[in-house]
Amino acid sequence: MGEVIPAPWGAHFVTGYELCDHVLRSRSWAALDDSWRARQEPGSRWLAPASRELGHVLQGLNPPEHTRHRRSVGNLFDRTTVTRLRGPVTAIANGLLDTLDAHLHEDGIADFSALVSEEMTMAVMGHWIGIPAADHAIVRHHSHAHGQAQELLPSPSQMVAADAGALGMREYFTGLVRDRRAHLGDDVLSGWIRTWDELEPDRERADEAVYFLVMFIVGAALETTSMLLSNLVLVLDQHPAQRNWLREHPEEVPRAVEEILRFDSPVHVTTRVAREDTVVAGTHVRADELVHLLIASANRDPAAVPEPDVFDIRRSGRSLSHLAFGGGVHYCIGAGLARLQAQVLLDALLRRFPTLRVAGPPQWEPRVAFRRLKSLDVVAR
Repeated sequence: MGEVIPAPWGAHFVTGYELCDHVLRSRSWAALDDSWRARQEPGSRWLAPASRELGHVLQGLNPPEHTRHRRSVGNLFDRTTVTRLRGPVTAIANGLLDTLDAHLHEDGIADFSALVSEEMTMAVMGHWIGIPAADHAIVRHHSHAHGQAQELLPSPSQMVAADAGALGMREYFTGLVRDRRAHLGDDVLSGWIRTWDELEPDRERADEAVYFLVMFIVGAALETTSMLLSNLVLVLDQHPAQRNWLREHPEEVPRAVEEILRFDSPVHVTTRVAREDTVVAGTHVRADELVHLLIASANRDPAAVPEPDVFDIRRSGRSLSHLAFGGGVHYCIGAGLARLQAQVLLDALLRRFPTLRVAGPPQWEPRVAFRRLKSLDVVAR
């Protein structure tokens, strides 16, 4: 249908790789910050509490405010940090696969999404941030509810749930920041508190900034990485010859993860707003109008990827490129940790469950942008 397609609600869809990549990197396009949301019509979904909250997190900020917040956390997952986290991530993965194995032996079937993907992402974030295991379920519940505010066209019931989730996330993480301030240590969250005490003399505003950072980073991981981990099983199950080849070439696990990200990224749609009147591939877009970047479409663009609908772990160079982690200043801050989790889990799955198969059609939540599975039943044949 073309590179730019009008949407019925006055926005535009962008489908191609090069154009999506350009919009993500260009300063002519902005994230949907709180000032943009505040200008929308009364009663708009953009003015809902859950949506307004997203206008303050890293994903919703624009320079120079985004630059300030991004610099406050530094290079979160550099090589040293990823190396240090590999041991704990491996231990978490093996423990969850032990649980999966027990369920398969007892019942013959198990929900991989619930037992492994959702639990692993939360456990890793909990270990890194310092979230007690007893709180993991409630944090995950609030995050998934709040995440519905990021949907392309959320229903009224989804927005009601999102508002409740946003309130739950705020109550939990403001409490976590308050408690950590009272017991500062050598952990990541304590470090952010110290950093913002130097950047912001107002203690209340400093704690608010830390709240938005930790809430966003944890929530973003729970809404994306868990889907990636389930896709390791789902996509390879759909391509048994590729799975068999990978089992014989485990050194290619990192490349397999990248191809899975390209082939079916957890985030299918992301949105930007025009800072001023502009022309995109011959289409006039007015200032303050939205473009919905179809990431899943861009990753299957034949102009960028040869045979884009073919899943091929042996791709290399530009044909392995993808926009699953976005681009530009809003490139995913947790990409390094997401890759680490996926590589560790896939390596363990190939060794421990060589005959693992999907037992039936996966059950999906009614989402378009941030996809999420309700369940993914597997069997060990």
